[in-house]
Amino acid sequence: MTDALPPRGCQAAEPAEDGYFRKGCNPLAETGRSKLQNQRALLNQQILRAVRMRAGAENLLRATTNNKVREQVLLELSFVNSDLQILKEELEGLNISVEVYQNTEETFSIPLVPLGLKETKEVDFTLPLKDFILEHYSEDSSEYEDEIADLMDLRQACRTPSRDEAGIEMLISYFLQLGYVENRFFPPTRHMGVLFTWYDSFTGVPVCQQNLLLEKASILFNIGALYTQIGTRCNRQTQAGLENAVDAFQRAAGVLSYLKETFTHTPSYDMSPAMLNVLVKMMLAQAQECVFEQIGLPGIRNEFFTLVKMTQEVAKVGEVYMLVNTAMNQEPVKENIPYSWSKLAQIKSDHYKALAHYFIATILCDHELQSGDDEDQQEKALSQLYDCMPEGLMVLTVLKDKVQRKQLGKAHLRKAIVYHEEALRVCGLCKKLRNIEVLQEVLTAAHKRSLLKYAQQETEDDFLSLIQAPDILPKTEHKIETIAPQFSKVKVKDFFHRLGPLTVFSAKQRWTAPRTIHIHHEAGELGFSLKGGSPVQIYCLDPVCSAASMGLKEGDYIVSVGGVDCKWLGVNEVLEKFKSMGEQPIETEVISCQDTAASMHSKSATYSVGMQKTYSLICLAMEEGKIDQTKKAPLKLPFLSWGTKNRQKAASTLCLPSAVAGSSQIKKKLSPFTLLNTESSLY
Repeated sequence: MTDALPPRGCQAAEPAEDGYFRKGCNPLAETGRSKLQNQRALLNQQILRAVRMRAGAENLLRATTNNKVREQVLLELSFVNSDLQILKEELEGLNISVEVYQNTEETFSIPLVPLGLKETKEVDFTLPLKDFILEHYSEDSSEYEDEIADLMDLRQACRTPSRDEAGIEMLISYFLQLGYVENRFFPPTRHMGVLFTWYDSFTGVPVCQQNLLLEKASILFNIGALYTQIGTRCNRQTQAGLENAVDAFQRAAGVLSYLKETFTHTPSYDMSPAMLNVLVKMMLAQAQECVFEQIGLPGIRNEFFTLVKMTQEVAKVGEVYMLVNTAMNQEPVKENIPYSWSKLAQIKSDHYKALAHYFIATILCDHELQSGDDEDQQEKALSQLYDCMPEGLMVLTVLKDKVQRKQLGKAHLRKAIVYHEEALRVCGLCKKLRNIEVLQEVLTAAHKRSLLKYAQQETEDDFLSLIQAPDILPKTEHKIETIAPQFSKVKVKDFFHRLGPLTVFSAKQRWTAPRTIHIHHEAGELGFSLKGGSPVQIYCLDPVCSAASMGLKEGDYIVSVGGVDCKWLGVNEVLEKFKSMGEQPIETEVISCQDTAASMHSKSATYSVGMQKTYSLICLAMEEGKIDQTKKAPLKLPFLSWGTKNRQKAASTLCLPSAVAGSSQIKKKLSPFTLLNTESSLY
């Protein structure tokens, strides 16, 4: 997960000969982004160790009855919880390290917030897939070592994608490849023994599951995160750069929205529906901010109708950031969202609201109604900025009356100054934001501009003016919407296509081991017909023919003719092979499908024996409670608490159940990786 900026970063991944992107960035490249990801990985390991220590201390507290030991354990628990809190704050500091992701060009813009990529551990597919190929497909698994190696290489490359379209394409290609792998090797009735571990982007807590859907959801999250990093990297001093930034944030919102709608019972806090909803809003708000910058990039002319348009556009930016800040302060997101993100959203909301009041004050103070001006057009334009005018004022009267015009303009300037001062105050209270120099510079410059504008107006009658500036109605001509991910544009080839067509040769289907049938021509006839696509099926079998006597059955699939694999051949091609053999007996391998009416669960969630329920199981219980009113859904607690009270640990984390003093003892020790055989799917 290193940067791709030359020359210090690595070069973008080059497509391999078969069209796949096999190489990510150099993980040892000394770029700012790579250092940030390395720090994130180190923090994840430290958090994991601290959580394990806390789990061990809690188990000892649960088991001992010695008061002295209990006092020592409680003291150790307080230290461990303090360490966890410090590590959480350090991880939050990485999430607000926005300067690393910004464009390297000199800029005078408020930084945008990217998402960090989720970290993962290496996964070895070799033994599970080779065993499944031998057991399920009855083929020599050693012949598929190259395909398994290709899959593992692609996954490894996805841990360090380049920050460009090549990196996006590589992640999407792996996501699509996982769809093939899921259908080929992951039956719905049992686990494959492949353990996927992904670290939460906000809390650093690991989530471990034997479910491929966790892998797919995490890759989708990283696709959205990579789009945000591409958006923040764009040069916001050019029209093309701003257009690319808007597009990147819209696509990031689209991917995160798709993740929220597709994977609804994720066990990771950063991929919960509530968190994803906030992240989508934040990405759309940043896209709206870039739209405003794009409109004002050529310069804002001090002209009546231009300023009216800019007032509404910037008011829209302030509104969307206000909604983002409100969403970030709702439970359960509030406990896990970085505190500095919430404060930055509040600062931006106040800053852009202040700009809106500054623009309308400029309209009222600098543009008096002249004899040649169109009164109706100006009245209509100005009235669109207000929901209601202050008591005793009318739009046309304000336009014509110089005194009222100046009083209302000064009222807007006072409100702009109040918003600027609030933005600076909040920025000063947050340590992480206080250290971002460009943010301080932008806020200070805007504040001074409003103060200067107010000083230019006459101030003798300020104590007589009781007019309060009305709120400004936001409006935009550039509606920002999510852009759904277009996976179809990335063409991938199934690594394991040699196993046969996926419609037949999948993990859901079961069939007999290949049987060898020696087929003889009888008076130029085979004794059966063929039908279907690939592979072909036996049709209209003559029960008295020699092939039937050797075990050929109606509906059998032909997988090999004369030692040549024909899983992908059609009817005409297979018939040609039969004809080419002449009168000699033809060695043919066939398979018969078996009944696949295995029990399937319409609903599933993660659960571990003897452990407390995960977020996904809570959601499941709530759904089942609607059907069976006699069952009570478990209390839905916050996703993660770093304190000593009300700690609910998901079964998917590498943590033992939490406990407090006085809790009942558990009679049987259980592994956190023990999973039930039923209802063990993740989503």
